[in-house]
Order: sequence, then C-alpha cells, then structure tokens
Amino acid sequence: MITTKMKKVLIALDEDPTAKKVAEVGYQMAESMGAEVFLVHVVEDLVAYSLSYLNMGPLQSDTEVELKDKSQQFLDEIKLLLGNETIQTVVKEGDFADCIIETAKELDIDTIVMGSLSKRWLENIVLGSVTERVMKQTTIPLFIVPTKKRD
Repeated sequence: MITTKMKKVLIALDEDPTAKKVAEVGYQMAESMGAEVFLVHVVEDLVAYSLSYLNMGPLQSDTEVELKDKSQQFLDEIKLLLGNETIQTVVKEGDFADCIIETAKELDIDTIVMGSLSKRWLENIVLGSVTERVMKQTTIPLFIVPTKKRD
C-alpha cells in the first residue's frame, strides 16, 4: 500500500461563527500528521464585505487597508486560539474558491480543510457553495468539516 505523508495543511476560514470549529478540527488533523499549518481568509468583494461584515460605507483606500488588517486580526485570533505560533496566515482578495485553490498551489499544500455550511440557500442554488466549487476545481485532497448544528 502506498501512503503519502501530508506535510502542509491549508485551513480556509470565513468569519462565520463556525470558523472556530473548522480551525480546531483542521488543526488537530494536521497536528496528528505532524504537518505545517496555514490559515487562509479570503475577502471576495471589498465593498460588499465591508457593508455586510463591518457596516462601513463606501470603501476608500484607507478603508481597504483597515479591512485587510481586520481580516489579519481575525486569523491572528484563530492562531492564538490554536496556541501555535508557527501557524502561518494568509489574507487574499478575490473569488473565494479561486483564491483558496491558488493559495494551495502556491504553498504546495497537501490537504485543504474547509467547512460545509452555507447560510444562504438561494445563493447556494444560484452560485453553488464555495466548498463544492473548490472540490470540483482541485486535485488536492479536501477535508470537509460539517458545521451544521446537531439536532
């Protein structure tokens, strides 16, 4: 039997309350394999992102920097929660699925970890979920963490 050692794990996080669970499960998996951990957060559309997450008005260049800083702070908080200073963080701007796949390729990632719950059923029908798009577009193994609340 051929086995491949997983050396690098990318954990893709959004600012959903379930991100903590995804990070913890992904980190435990990576740690059990002795793999290096990378956290990535993608800001898709700066204008929409600022309006929906931060209740900001129209973006100016200073606000874009603030938004990216806020995203970095989010990843730093998750890193602190996981208790490992060697975890590397990446903030990207662009399409969620494309940025996750590009980052995984750039970093030579062996496994991508993502959550599975979409909050907006209509958006999921029209656009498809980010997790599903990543799954269809990558050859890198994908570990999906279910984030739906248990009944």
